[in-house]
Amino acid sequence: MTRIYNFSSGPAMLPEPVLEQARDEMLSVSGSGMSVMEISHRSKLFGSILAGAEQGLRDVLDIPANYQVLFMQGGATTQFALIPSNFLNSGSVADYVVTGYWGKKAAAEAARRGKVNIVVNTGSNGFRTIPDPAEFTFSPDAAYVHYTSNETIDGVEFKYDLDAGGPPVICDACSNILSKPIDISKYAMIYAGAQKNIGPSGVTVVIIRDDMLERVAAGLPPLFDYRAMAEQHSMVNTPNTWGVYLIGLVCGWIKDQGGLAALKIRNEEKARLLYNAIDSSDGFYTGRAERAARSAMNVTFTLPTADLERKFCEEAERRQMSGLAGHRSVGGIRASIYNAFPLAGVEALVEFMGDFSAANS
Repeated sequence: MTRIYNFSSGPAMLPEPVLEQARDEMLSVSGSGMSVMEISHRSKLFGSILAGAEQGLRDVLDIPANYQVLFMQGGATTQFALIPSNFLNSGSVADYVVTGYWGKKAAAEAARRGKVNIVVNTGSNGFRTIPDPAEFTFSPDAAYVHYTSNETIDGVEFKYDLDAGGPPVICDACSNILSKPIDISKYAMIYAGAQKNIGPSGVTVVIIRDDMLERVAAGLPPLFDYRAMAEQHSMVNTPNTWGVYLIGLVCGWIKDQGGLAALKIRNEEKARLLYNAIDSSDGFYTGRAERAARSAMNVTFTLPTADLERKFCEEAERRQMSGLAGHRSVGGIRASIYNAFPLAGVEALVEFMGDFSAANS
C-alpha cells in the first residue's frame, strides 16, 4: 500500500500514528472485544473515551474552566443556523464579518433568522484581504459578532484575534483550529468541523463560554440547543463514537509533537516553502491572497490559463499528489497543508511546480 499526499481541504490527512492505533484497536478497543463503533454510547467505556477526548482538547487548547466542550453533528454549516437560532432574537442584531465564501454563507443563513449587520465585506476585492482592525465599527448592542478566522476556499487568514470591544465574539475556526496556540478566553464561542485538524468528518466541536449558555433561546429542539447539549454532556442523542474516539487520539498525537507551539512553527515552515515557490516563479504561479493575509493552512494560487490548471492537477495526480483543484466557486489551485500534512509532501509539490513551469512556460 502506498500513501499519497492528500492536499484536499477536508476530509484531510490524519496523523499516521493515529490511523495505525485506530487500525490496531479496530476490532477491540481497550481490550473490550468490541470496536468503538459497536460499544454502547451509554457504557462506562465510551464515557471514558468521551471524557478523554474532551480533556485532550482542554489540554492542547488550554481551555478555561468556564467553557463547555460540545461534540455535535451536522458540520459547521449546521452551526450557521444554530448560532442565530440560539442567540438572535427579534429585537436584536448580529454583526457579521465577511472575508470569504464561508463567512458569506454564514451571514446569509443568519439573515434568514433575524437582523444581520455586515460590518465588513471584502468581496469587492475578491476576498483577497483581511481587514485592518481599525476598519471595524460594531453594533454596540450586537447579540454577537461572527467571523471566520481562516477562509478555506479563498486562502486568507486572520493574523489576530478579533476584538469587538464588548459584544461576544463567535469564531468559525474550522480550518485553522489546533494549527497554532489560541487564547480561548477572548471568545464567547469557537466552533469547528473536525475534518481538517481535529479528526474525521462527522463531528463538530463547539467550545462555548458558560454565560452564553444563559442566553440560549427557549423552546429549541434539544439537539439544536447549546444549553441542552452542555447539560447532557453531548449525549442528547447517540454521538459519533468513532469520531470522538479519533479526536482523543489526535489530541494525544499533538501532545507528542510538542503541542500547538511546535505545530505552529512546523506549519509556518511548510507554508513559507510553498509561498516562496509561488513568488519565485516569475509570474507563472500567482497567489490569490494578498501576502499579509495568506493562510498557513490553505495555499491558493492560479496558473496562466484554466487549461494549464487542469493539466497541472492531472499531472500532480500521476505523481501521487491529490486534491489540488481549487474550489468550484473560484477555480485555480488549492494546496491544503494541515497539521498532519508532512513537510515531505510540500517539498514534493514544490519540486513538481518547478518541473511543470519549466515544461509549460
